Amino acid sequence: MARPGDERLCVGVIVGAHGVKGTVRVKSFTERPADVAAYGPVEDETGQRCFRLKPVGEAKGVVTAMIDGVGDRTAAEALKGLRLYVPRAALPPAEEEEFYYSDLVGCKATLADGTELGVVKGVFDFGGGDVIEVAGPDGRAMYPFTRAVVPQVDIAGRVLVIDPPLETEVVEEEGNDGG
Repeated sequence: MARPGDERLCVGVIVGAHGVKGTVRVKSFTERPADVAAYGPVEDETGQRCFRLKPVGEAKGVVTAMIDGVGDRTAAEALKGLRLYVPRAALPPAEEEEFYYSDLVGCKATLADGTELGVVKGVFDFGGGDVIEVAGPDGRAMYPFTRAVVPQVDIAGRVLVIDPPLETEVVEEEGNDGG
């Protein structure tokens, strides 16, 4: 577990090589895709390797970038799947009504009357808008992360209020004995 002040956030993932000169394609998780390189050098998940990205283009939500020390397609392909992290302190504070996905993970999810639904396990964007995943005693449920469905977010109190849509699919986890 990270110590306070050591927290890092994932800002992107290398999804493949682009061309023959070592350029990589990066799926950015930042608001503006090119900002994947705006906060200084990025690190791998372990923090053992550090990379300087230089964006050279952008297309279809993917940033193409050069990386110092990566000079050919083989080296670029070897980085496919590498998640890129920066220290949280390098990022600007979230504005009011904005949240870093990592701030939501681990928050308690309740209904408006206080009934517990479970714990937020992740927030995802599959292309149709953000979706929040909540794991509860009956399995996992996915909810649109919209103001209508999640009308209250209390980061300090670590709780979200969810007003589920009429149709919600709950998937039981394998080995879930209900207790």
